[in-house]
Amino acid sequence: MNTFYQPRLIDDYLKEAFSELPAIEIYGAKAIGKTRSASQIAKSVIRLDTQEGRELAQGGDPVFALQEKPLLLDEWQRVPASWDMVKRLVDEDNTSGQYLLTGSAAPRGANIHSGAGRIVRMKMRPLSLQERALDAPVVRMKDLLENKVDHISGTTDISLPDYLREITSSGFPGIRPHATRAIALELDGYIDNIIHKEFPEQGLLLRKPDTLRNWLRAYASATASTASYQSILNAATPGDAEKPARKTTVGYKDVLDSLWITDRVDAWLPTVNTMAALGNSPKHYLVDPALSARLLRVSFEQLLQGVAHDTLGPQSGSIAGRLFESLVAQSLQVYAQINELELRHFRDAKNGWEIDFIVEGDTSALAIEVKMSTAASDDDFKRINWLKHNYQERTVIGMVINTGRNAYTRSDGNHVVPAVLLGA
Repeated sequence: MNTFYQPRLIDDYLKEAFSELPAIEIYGAKAIGKTRSASQIAKSVIRLDTQEGRELAQGGDPVFALQEKPLLLDEWQRVPASWDMVKRLVDEDNTSGQYLLTGSAAPRGANIHSGAGRIVRMKMRPLSLQERALDAPVVRMKDLLENKVDHISGTTDISLPDYLREITSSGFPGIRPHATRAIALELDGYIDNIIHKEFPEQGLLLRKPDTLRNWLRAYASATASTASYQSILNAATPGDAEKPARKTTVGYKDVLDSLWITDRVDAWLPTVNTMAALGNSPKHYLVDPALSARLLRVSFEQLLQGVAHDTLGPQSGSIAGRLFESLVAQSLQVYAQINELELRHFRDAKNGWEIDFIVEGDTSALAIEVKMSTAASDDDFKRINWLKHNYQERTVIGMVINTGRNAYTRSDGNHVVPAVLLGA
């Protein structure tokens, strides 16, 4: 049995919060490591995805109350009543550090927001680049936003092929150690499980599972874009005279959201009067870029050779470039969360200009462009500099994240940072 534990950025954040709170739910997609992280601090575990655990839960509140604390209720959504049990127990005793709940789906019909004031929710994602330990970061998002960084310097031996390998190797801790063929089979099984098991369990019976598979493939093709759901549907059903009803595809999206398979980045809406006509569509991403690559049947070798053709949808840019952006987005989501911030994207509809990502702090905003290139040019900072000129509420810190070897600060104050050299 493999007992090695891959430390996660959420661990210290969780421990600190749990020392002040009675109950925390860690939620997120299957196989991202929720149970392993929670088990590091739990003293007893009830696995509610097993018959034994479900039978134990039938004993009600007293059974949970008698367990050694902290108690981990794993896959709590299998017994939705367990949520209310914990709420009641916390009402009776709000001592910190008592209950951990992990969930990989939002249970149908359960009001999971009703734990306010008793159960705090904390999202977990697959391994970020920092957690994959490819290299040691030379700058942290937190320090940049707190204006503690004037100059960045550092080098890495990680290059484009390494990033392309990371895209297809997956950020799921239990999948990435395998050989290439096994990883592909694991990812296929993960996708099949979503279609044939998770969707029916969420109450959406599929008459034509292949329609959902094609929709997932089209969604993967729309990675890093703001494509409409109608255009994704059209890409999923080319030539079909009778396309699925909008209600059906909205149902796809809702179930994928409830399984935490989608991880969209919402639009940033600055409160500057001169900045009107803003686009507010989210950018589309799946929780792990390896899932997108596998749905598109894109291998590491194809990405490396530049022969992966985009056959699903009209999105601009190469598949490799959009999947690299997805890899960076997944990491930025983790870094932002650890710092209690949110990742956003920016689009000015009037000029048609976009900035890949915005992270807004108390006094500063980090504006990030992602480039699958080894060097940064003045043109890469054109939109960032425009934002600096027009957005006066916070100091705008510009950064290009790329696949180069060197991290440095330009003479104009903007930063260039290889993806592996940025941390939380």
